Formats: sequence, C-alpha cells, structure tokens
Amino acid sequence: MTGRKVRLNGRPVVLLDPPLGSGLEAAVHGVEGADELVVKVYHEPDAAREHRLRRMLSLSPLAGRPVGSGQPPELAWPVGLAYTADGTFLGYGMGRYAGPEHVQLTGLFSRDQRLRRFPEKADWRFLLGVCWNLAFMTARLHHEGLVIGDFSAKNVVVDQRGFATFLDCDSIGFTDPVTGEAFPASLHTPDYAAPERLAGAPGSAHSDDFALAVLIYQLLSAGYHPFGGVPRDSEDDVQISDNITASRCFVVRPESVYLPRGVIDPTVLPPAVLELARQTFGPGMRDVTLRPSARQWLEALEQARAAGAVTTCPSRPRHTHSTHLARCPWCDRARLTGHDAFNPPSAPPAPGPDPRLDFPEFPPEWLKVIAVVSAVLLVIMLLASVR
Repeated sequence: MTGRKVRLNGRPVVLLDPPLGSGLEAAVHGVEGADELVVKVYHEPDAAREHRLRRMLSLSPLAGRPVGSGQPPELAWPVGLAYTADGTFLGYGMGRYAGPEHVQLTGLFSRDQRLRRFPEKADWRFLLGVCWNLAFMTARLHHEGLVIGDFSAKNVVVDQRGFATFLDCDSIGFTDPVTGEAFPASLHTPDYAAPERLAGAPGSAHSDDFALAVLIYQLLSAGYHPFGGVPRDSEDDVQISDNITASRCFVVRPESVYLPRGVIDPTVLPPAVLELARQTFGPGMRDVTLRPSARQWLEALEQARAAGAVTTCPSRPRHTHSTHLARCPWCDRARLTGHDAFNPPSAPPAPGPDPRLDFPEFPPEWLKVIAVVSAVLLVIMLLASVR
C-alpha cells in the first residue's frame, strides 16, 4: 500500500506501507518503483543522527576492495538522507537485501530454514564458507578503523553463495578522517555482547571479535549458542547475557550448565578454530587483549577450508565435517536424537494391512476344491431334510 511522500537525496519518493520491518529505533519501508531500495525512518529522528549520517556519506568503506561479479556489497551503507517536504529529517536510504536472494543469518541456524532457502547447499561445508566471509568482512572493517558494534545474527544477511552483508550501518563506530570527530558504536544485542559491553562500555574491535566468535560457533554447531544452557548453581530464569556476564560457557566449562539433549560436542569445530573459541570464551572474557582477532579467525578458517580438510559422509547426503574426526558427528547426533541436522525428515513408513482383516490367501486350485466340497455338503443337507 502506498504511504507518505518524502525526499531522498533531494528527489521525491513514495514510501510503501506497511513497513518491511520495525524495531525499537526505526521502521524500514520499501520505495515505490524501486525494489532495490529501502528507507529507514527513525521513530525519534534528531540532529545528532542527521550529523552522524552526513559524515558517513563522506566515507566509502571497503570501496577499494575488488569483488566478484554479482557479489553483493559487504555493507548496506547509507546512500542518501530522507526528509519530509518541509525539510524535517526522517532517516536515510540504503540498498535492499532481502529474501529470497538474501537470508538473515539466523535462518542458517535452523535445518528447516536451511533446506528451504539453500536446498542444494545446506551442509556444514557451506556454513564454514559463511564463517570465512564473516571473518573477512570483520577483519577488513577493523583494518579501515571501523567498529561494527551491534554485531548479531539479525544484522547480517547472506546470499545464495554465502556472501555476507551487514545491514544496520548507522550504528557502526568510526572516526571522521577529516575532522577527527569520534562516532562511537553504542548499540548492542545482549546475546552477542562481550562482557565489557554488557557493563556499559562502547563497542570496539575487541567486542566485535567476541560477537564474531559466537556467530562462528553457532554456524558450525548447528545453531547452538556457546553461552546457552541452564546454570547448575541457579534456579532463577537466566538469560544468555547472564551466562556471558558470569563466564558460564559450556565450550570451556561444560560442568557449569545443564544442556539440552543432543547438543553437538565442541570438537565438531576444526582444532585450530576450537582453540580460538576456547581462548575467546576463556581467558578472553576478562582480558580483551587475549581475545583472538578477526584476522586470526580468518587464518584458522582458511586452514579449515583447505583442500582435503573437509570430507563428505558416505552414509548420508549433506553430512560433511572436518577430516580430523574419525566418525561423522552428524550421523552420531541423528542416531542419538532422531533429528538429522542437515537432511529432511524421513518419510514415515506406509501403513500395513489391518491385521483384523488379514484373511489367509488360497491358490486358485484350492478355491475350486473348496467350492466343490461346499456344493456336495449342501446337497447332503437338502437330502437329509427331505427325509
């Protein structure tokens, strides 16, 4: 449905209602006649947001990196500011990255979503490639002095080839190279926030590295959050962010929480990748300088993707895993839980005949004999009745 008219980069456009999505800070609207574009309209637009976005428009992050044909940008960077007809600031325009071409990262944590959106590629090898792309994007942003800040599975989409795009770029932290003015990354998502962020610190490259570690672990373990589980020493309703604050991570301290049945063992991660996870969720929880960087994650993932490092299970399609494992972890998990993390559910067996109606079958020659005997008996009974 057609909504209100606004001006984007000085030209009139019409926003579409209802919005494509709405959050605490803004609503995102499609644009009439421009399927490749959306406008993010703030619920409470102010001069500080407008100033920040104006400075962002003067930057071109990752512009110098060549990309392959058809590869989407790694950032949904602002393309212009949106105003009402009388000049009141509203928000900004950006590229549209939505389904079916693009899928929110959370969709890769679910078997059903993977099979529906990536029917030919929904295996562990593909997820390993997505992890590499996330680490590459993060390392490049840090190299250019940018901080993602609100780094979570809901703020990233992937295309059919596994290339990642970060969406909410207005929350990215940066320093204006012309004026030297700092624009910190103040937003965060609790389930992906490092301990220092939950304590009130602004975003940093170190906090991005923590969120990256959580996302990589989730992708490679069929969606399990490394800080999931119920604490053994508490009966209260505990959130994932509470476990982060208390450093309760089953990857490092498996005795600290009760886990759901069927949680995949952390050793499903390639050894070099698991080592970085344990470093992040162990010593790196309190000392950010001990937290592995995005570049270190990139190097470990490069090693994990090398030729011969991933094998395909001979028993089940879409079961792939690191060659350091002697057995297929996904087959073991399917036998334990009855749930295959990568293949669709098996069709139920066809119903058999009702045993109550299961009469014996006779060959044709026996049917003739039975008919003759029955006829003779009938004649005998008639003769007896006549007497």
